[in-house]
Amino acid sequence: MQTRDRQAPITPPETLSLARQGSVSRTTGETDVQVRVNIDGTGQCTAETGVPFLDHMLHQIASHGLLDLHVQAKGDYEIDDHHTNEDVGITLGMALKEALGDRKGIVRFGHFVAPLDEALVQVSLDFSGRPHLSYGLEIPTQRVGTYDTQLVREFFVAIVNHAQITLHIRQLDGINSHHIIEATFKAFARSVRMATAVDPRRASQIPSSKGVL
Repeated sequence: MQTRDRQAPITPPETLSLARQGSVSRTTGETDVQVRVNIDGTGQCTAETGVPFLDHMLHQIASHGLLDLHVQAKGDYEIDDHHTNEDVGITLGMALKEALGDRKGIVRFGHFVAPLDEALVQVSLDFSGRPHLSYGLEIPTQRVGTYDTQLVREFFVAIVNHAQITLHIRQLDGINSHHIIEATFKAFARSVRMATAVDPRRASQIPSSKGVL
């Protein structure tokens, strides 16, 4: 008599990801920003911020963080890109915070060292609930294309404050501004991917000796 192995039903990916999604709309007198994020995505991204270099960096976050990310923004570009850049960071931080909820079951800590040609950037982060940024980039030029490189720090300040994470960024090498910035975003993405992964050894627990983050 022949027997056939019985396989457990497969849970569709969309079902698995429902609890780890965030969707935030933020409108001010300067910008109108919508962000949707799925922590358990596959790296799909649409980014239309009106700031081309920022769009390119958001694609790096999605691709290397394996986040599904949708960002739509309109801003006061006639002034400059500062408000749009900052408010995209704010809204993305809020969406990440919403997607993770009480942060139960996550690894919590993430780190990565990303090379890009001559550039080498280290990122370490903690979804601690305590906002802090230690920023160590030395970007040699004021602009990459039309993007003001001072806005890199402002973007991460905004994410840190609204996702409530501790973030350390260290430049270990690099002379090309584009390479330094892109390596930073890639290292950040991989660190987020590591930190937000579910730890199977304590999937039902908040990863803190205090019991709360």
